[in-house]
Amino acid sequence: MPSNSILKLAVPNISLQNQLVRELGISRILAQILINRRITAPDAARSFLKASLGDLSGPQLFSDMPKAVGLVRKSVDRGEKIMVFGDYDVDGITSTVLLKNTLAGIGADVAYRIPHRVKEGYGLNPETVRMAVENRVKLVITADCGIANHREIAALRRENIDVVVTDHHEPQDNSLPAASCIINPKTKHSGYPYRDLAGVGVSYRFAQALAGSLLKEDLDLVTLGTIADSVPLTGENRIMVKEGLACLPQTARAGLRVLIDKAGIGNKKFNATYVSFIIAPRLNAPGRLDHAELSLKLLSSQDAAEAAKLAEELETFNRQRQKVESKILEEAEDLINRQVNFKKDKVIVIAKEDWHQGVLGIVASKLVDRFYRPAVVISLTDNLCKGSARSIRNFHLFDALMASKDLLNSFGGHAHAAGITITRDNIDEFRKSINKLASDRLKLEDLFPIRDIDLEVPLGDLNASLCRELEGLEPFGMANPEPLFYSRNLKLKSQLRLLNRGTLKFWVTDGAFTFEAIAFGMSQLKESLIKAESFDLIYTPKIDSWRGEESIILEVKDIFLK
Repeated sequence: MPSNSILKLAVPNISLQNQLVRELGISRILAQILINRRITAPDAARSFLKASLGDLSGPQLFSDMPKAVGLVRKSVDRGEKIMVFGDYDVDGITSTVLLKNTLAGIGADVAYRIPHRVKEGYGLNPETVRMAVENRVKLVITADCGIANHREIAALRRENIDVVVTDHHEPQDNSLPAASCIINPKTKHSGYPYRDLAGVGVSYRFAQALAGSLLKEDLDLVTLGTIADSVPLTGENRIMVKEGLACLPQTARAGLRVLIDKAGIGNKKFNATYVSFIIAPRLNAPGRLDHAELSLKLLSSQDAAEAAKLAEELETFNRQRQKVESKILEEAEDLINRQVNFKKDKVIVIAKEDWHQGVLGIVASKLVDRFYRPAVVISLTDNLCKGSARSIRNFHLFDALMASKDLLNSFGGHAHAAGITITRDNIDEFRKSINKLASDRLKLEDLFPIRDIDLEVPLGDLNASLCRELEGLEPFGMANPEPLFYSRNLKLKSQLRLLNRGTLKFWVTDGAFTFEAIAFGMSQLKESLIKAESFDLIYTPKIDSWRGEESIILEVKDIFLK
């Protein structure tokens, strides 16, 4: 069965390969993979492979950092109340915990607040302004939000409350709120050289400046928030996540340790996939269905008994979230089949009564995976409706929403993910507007997923040494994908075994070399694969450890039957 992906095979650059092989002592295969990721200079390649925390920029490079630190110090010295206001997703929760703990550690009188996703929505709101005034708060610090809260920040400032915004979202029209200080690498004059930090990455740099230390012990939180928010795992993000993944199994946070153990990954070597698909969904679940307070308490807990109880509650929320999500996804696909004309519409815009707002983003992501079109999923209410949007490789979602901003009450986000509020009467016009834009900007080939293949290799080039080299490219994630290899004209060397969750396991050969392969979720290909005269594989080679013995296994990403 042919794949519906467009294969893009990198063109080998022998000259650059030779230079990197000579100066770094690496294999030609690793050299070409680095070249494919636009890491072509020997010094840049060496820095990428040997990256450490010492390569991070100093937090003082943020132009507003000295003033922000000064405001905190002033509040601490005067015994004034400080409020940390965070977001309800994993990035926001980890940002809030990190700042709250750091402030408490330097003697601040600190409280925190996370809004209810459904009842209050994203970002600062009038209720928070009222609470800050009533509780005589003198400094509000936002965590993973605030850059779009012009009205609320102006209201706080009128009450003589200072506001430090720590955020990583794009400012709309380059317009900034009247905060006392703004620490956001995406603002025009931030002064910071790396713009792709997650919210928790920004909070971490602020916390380091406040504490005057590296805070390596907080890299577990930075890793959770950074991976969960799907920011590029390049540059400083990659450095922090690489260090943090090594720290996670030994985290000092009792709640996080219990959560890891309950998920069955306590004895595993941590990678970004475990965070994305096992830990982050559990931490996100309470905030999606009710309130994120539970997850924040878990990450703050140091009592084993309390942590165990909180972790069990998280598991319950996660099971409920899966049921709600499954039901909405089924209804969404039914609506698409009945309402969306893919010959005309390049963007999916669907809406229905009573869809739970907390899972709209997950549903939108799965629709993008299923149909490979940008997707906007809206929950209908009496008038003001909320929606989540996800996008594809060549469609900048935030820019598209900017072009339709007159039809939206509010919006915010990134190139590939965003949230909107819109009146019911404007949904049809918005559907037309964003599809008109997509029609102008997207070509037919943009509507097919692209597989970037690093190299075409014979099986004889695979060995344990190469697999160890590939591990040096980790952690893998957005903008730093796992290397993909392509091998042609292979044949089955054994009977196929069907494992759990639709997984196939089998041996392949090119006539000279034989390797075991595993294909997750490809059980539907079993009979066709048996009948095929030969096939091509796209895969990543990995070291497989079993009962103390190591071997190479090919983790299959695609199969082309002949």
